[in-house]
Amino acid sequence: MRKFIALSIFAILTACGSGGYSFTGGDVGNAKTISVDFFPNYAPIVEPTLSQTFTEALRDIFVRQTSLELVERGGDLHFEGTITGYDVKPINAQSGSDNIGGGTAANRLTITVNVIYTNKLEEKKSFEQNFSRFADFDANVDLSQASATLIEQITTELAENILNQSIGSW
Repeated sequence: MRKFIALSIFAILTACGSGGYSFTGGDVGNAKTISVDFFPNYAPIVEPTLSQTFTEALRDIFVRQTSLELVERGGDLHFEGTITGYDVKPINAQSGSDNIGGGTAANRLTITVNVIYTNKLEEKKSFEQNFSRFADFDANVDLSQASATLIEQITTELAENILNQSIGSW
C-alpha cells in the first residue's frame, strides 16, 4: 500500500512538472527561460538599495517557484520596468493624552513599480502594468531604521503579485 501511494504521488508530481506548471499553480506554457532586467529607481525619493533588492526578489521568485532557467537576456518570458514610487505618508491619527494635540500612530511606506512583461511565446499574455504594495510602521520608528525590513517585505509581496499576474492560472 505504501509503495502504491508513493508511486501515485511521484506520478502526479511528474505529470505536473511536464506540463509547464509550477508549484504556485502558475503556467509557464512552453517557456524554458526567463530574463529580468535591472529595475532603475525613478521615484521622487530614491532609496539606494531598492533597485537591487526588488530586481533580485523578482528574479528569485521565478527561479524558486518555477522550472524556468534565468538567463541574462532574451528569455522566453521577459520583465523590464522602473520603480516609480517610494512614498511615506502618515496614517492613523491619534489624539494627545495631555490634551495638547495629537500625532500620528503609524506611517505607511508604499512602493510602486511599472512592469513590462513580454511573453515571446504567447504575445497575448504580455502586459504593462503598475504594481503597488505598502507596509505600515510605528510613527516613533525612524524610516532609516525600519527601511531594510520594510523594503524586503514589500518587494517580496510585489514579486508575488507580478508572478501571479504573469503566469498565474487562476
